[in-house]
Amino acid sequence: MSYVPGNMLVPLAMAGWVPVVALFFKYFRAKQAAALSFVLGWMFLPVAKIPMKGLPDITKVTLSCVAILLGAWIYDRSRLLGFKPHPVDIPMALWCTCPLLSSVANGLGVYDGLSESMYQCFTWGLPYFIARIYFSDLEGLNTLALSVFIGGLIYIPFCLEEIAMSPQLHRLTYGYHQHSFLQTMRGGGFRPMVFMEHGLMVAMWMISAGTIGLWLTASGLIPAKLRLVPLGKFMLKIPAWILLLPLAITIVLMKSAGAFFLFILGIGTLFLSSKWKTTLLVWLLIAIPPAYITTRSTDFWTGENLSAFVGDKLSPRAGQSLQFRFDNEKILAEKALEGTFFGWGGWNRSRVFDEYGKDISVTDGLWIITLGTRGVYGLFLLTLILLLPVLLLVIRVRPEQWRSKEWASVSAMTMLLLLYSIDSLPNGMVNPVFMLFNGGICGLLSSNLLLRETSRKATVLVPQQPATRFLSCGSPGRETRFITTPTTRKINYEN
Repeated sequence: MSYVPGNMLVPLAMAGWVPVVALFFKYFRAKQAAALSFVLGWMFLPVAKIPMKGLPDITKVTLSCVAILLGAWIYDRSRLLGFKPHPVDIPMALWCTCPLLSSVANGLGVYDGLSESMYQCFTWGLPYFIARIYFSDLEGLNTLALSVFIGGLIYIPFCLEEIAMSPQLHRLTYGYHQHSFLQTMRGGGFRPMVFMEHGLMVAMWMISAGTIGLWLTASGLIPAKLRLVPLGKFMLKIPAWILLLPLAITIVLMKSAGAFFLFILGIGTLFLSSKWKTTLLVWLLIAIPPAYITTRSTDFWTGENLSAFVGDKLSPRAGQSLQFRFDNEKILAEKALEGTFFGWGGWNRSRVFDEYGKDISVTDGLWIITLGTRGVYGLFLLTLILLLPVLLLVIRVRPEQWRSKEWASVSAMTMLLLLYSIDSLPNGMVNPVFMLFNGGICGLLSSNLLLRETSRKATVLVPQQPATRFLSCGSPGRETRFITTPTTRKINYEN
């Protein structure tokens, strides 16, 4: 939603966030400051777009990214300037420049393409770049994971308040609803939006916190008993389940069946894969996005059997809603495939209009939006970006290691990326938090990519100390002494 003129709290909150982020970098470690800045900005800054002539609109995402880079330039410049690109960054670079090709291919001009590419860089590229700088190691990913988990805990009372009283926090704070209020009504109650654009975003945020918290507790990275409350010289130990239980209850009360299903699917896949020591379940989930995209864009699968099943088993309304999405995907896919290899570009040229010029299409899924605007080229890049970290994890790290303290954060966030790619099939929410996961995981798992993950044996020669014995020759009193030369010994080690 655009900025509402007359409400000064919105620009004040936006402008005030920059010095706050600078203070984070001054008083916290750089990785903690970056994670704290992005998580808190995503959770509490207003949902607004403040237009800037010649530049992308100011949003909570663009502002947080720019503020983090500014703080890094002031307090951590050596790390910022020491960044070195890697071949794993190529898909993201191509994705950020994709709008330029779409605009040029459709005769919209270079300026239009550069403008769209700049927006894509700020929305997708900058969160990825920040993660490559600060979260591309185990320490950084652990910091990011714990920040998301704590952020989910902080959001619990806000979610419960809006579930009980209706989503009003953004309106009461910033003066307007960030989305249609009608879409918050679910099952005789309300689905919270808090300070995010839509209830679906809040749901994905909470299941992300829940997945990370549960998996890190199972691995032991979050202790089973947390020392939180000081009592004199002693610390009161609080069981971790006291934090996880209200988080799980909140996820259920949010009335987002899709998000809850993804939560169960992700946790179940992690536990079973690590227990059975197999990646088969993950490969099955990896196949879902490309299989769905292929069958739906070619109309090989109409989806009528699934919508009928949902209507019979769950509710007729849900079945009708699902079929409505399928019908719109069909006409949008047909229109998209009539365009260029790089799509139709912007300005609603990918949408479907009737003979009177009325827009008769509804775009829900991120994949169908991308296919229409960026074509087959853009859709391939988007799918590759979302699934590349998952492929790296499956190839580089054995599933029995996913539950270890070392790899728990990595495996949990990789699973969340996979769930987000599945969620992007019916929904079109661009969530930059997942690009933080993406950049960090790609940076970590692409290190020494050509080395085999299995243990390798090597033999080296290590100099020993000179021998302490003497060799003597000659008659007594006139002998000549020699010190033996340094020897070597063989050491077998595993890398």
